[in-house]
Amino acid sequence: MSISKEKVLGCVKSSGLTLATMFGVIGGVIFGLALRQTDRKWTDREVMYVSYLGELFLRMLKALILPLIVPSLITAVGSLDMSLSGRVGGRAVGYYMGTTVLAVILGIILVTTIHPGVSGQERSGKKVESREVTTPDTLLDLIRQMFPPNLLQATMQQYRTTLIHPGCENENCTGYYDDSGQWRDPNNTSTWKFKGEWTNGSNILGLVFFAIILGIALATLGEKGKPLLNFFTCMADAMMTITTWVINLAPVGVFFLIGGQVLGVEDLGTVVNQLGWYFSTVLIGLFVHGFTALPIIFTVVTRTLPFRFIANMTNAFTTAFGTGSSSATLPVTINLLETKNNIDPRVCRFVLPIGATINMDGTALYEAVAAIFISQVNNMQLSIGQILAVSVTATAASIGAAGIPQAGLVTMVMVLETVGLPAEDVTIILAVDWLLDRFRTAINVLGDSLGAGIVYHLSKDELDEMEGKPKQHPEGGFESVPMTDIDEVNGEHKNSK
Repeated sequence: MSISKEKVLGCVKSSGLTLATMFGVIGGVIFGLALRQTDRKWTDREVMYVSYLGELFLRMLKALILPLIVPSLITAVGSLDMSLSGRVGGRAVGYYMGTTVLAVILGIILVTTIHPGVSGQERSGKKVESREVTTPDTLLDLIRQMFPPNLLQATMQQYRTTLIHPGCENENCTGYYDDSGQWRDPNNTSTWKFKGEWTNGSNILGLVFFAIILGIALATLGEKGKPLLNFFTCMADAMMTITTWVINLAPVGVFFLIGGQVLGVEDLGTVVNQLGWYFSTVLIGLFVHGFTALPIIFTVVTRTLPFRFIANMTNAFTTAFGTGSSSATLPVTINLLETKNNIDPRVCRFVLPIGATINMDGTALYEAVAAIFISQVNNMQLSIGQILAVSVTATAASIGAAGIPQAGLVTMVMVLETVGLPAEDVTIILAVDWLLDRFRTAINVLGDSLGAGIVYHLSKDELDEMEGKPKQHPEGGFESVPMTDIDEVNGEHKNSK
């Protein structure tokens, strides 16, 4: 079989950005390690200068999240009929919930088998952002986020419940009745006063929920809703065009993001010595889940091998690793699924924003492993009931974790509180969290991508029937697209021969 010059150029053209981004990640690590070899200690300001270009790239990606997610979801849901959108959404949520539970179970099996926790593990001197929380408040806040009272506010702020320490009335800090006749126990957070507060950060879950409802409303209106639906379609297409421009900056952005992060780590040798087994346990879990469990599910459902599909998504994984944010990677993921893997945009733009919000396989696995690891460090033997509590809470916490860097570290407090572990013990794993965060983000994006492929496979005949097209799919699933140029023929993506 001869390889023509055109084929080679086509492969380089379509895969060049992916290779460049991968070299950006590797180069960033080497760059950071090289700068660390100097005799002087780098200041925080100098580290900021090194990662400045990467920060600009991350800002551009984040700026695309809301204007891409909202119109894309509205367009996807609005262009499907009511029953079909319900089936597509149900399949997506079923897949996400199933794989998240699978990830938690895998993490628990690994951490109890390998037993990475060593008694007397040193704690980090750094302070982690933690606050007193109760599990019911966290879960109720998660539901509250779905119903923002003000959509403009939802683009900038999130609501959360805050507990107010009642103070001690005596030396032993025992419970007492306050002036209003309420029982207050400083040692029991469920008896504390509470208040609601608004914190900075987009309420992605609320905006996703609103976009789905608006899309359903436009689908119900039919012809009357077409003008507004066309507006959102045009806006989504415009944002995808801007996304392709920003993606081209990924190699440079990722290079400086990783370089700055490696340069800012205090002592790599000490971190490896103290947390090597914990780090290895999480990595083994992530790789087994991402590159064994999820591909097997994909193969069983679609009856096609996942290797080409996953290879076409490499640029999304490297961008996720570089940015540490599944939400920031969303524009890249949508673009690659539509152009390289030929997933219907109606499925892509419906399933992926939901996945980026609630599908956190890597985070769920990491939180289950971390909680049991910390219990091992404290010589605390968890019962079957407590392990089940960890699995349920880790699943809920992963859904509640925003798709932003290191959000899982904050929700860890909730998981620890469930089994009575001290919240300050989160600092034990702080030294390696920045790196594990990037690996688990890449696995989150991999899970979202394979989920979109599975949902499309299960829904493609219904989508064709809706458009009145004949069923021309090869038996066993959609065709995996080679990493070559994709021509636009009659408005549909077809493989170039």
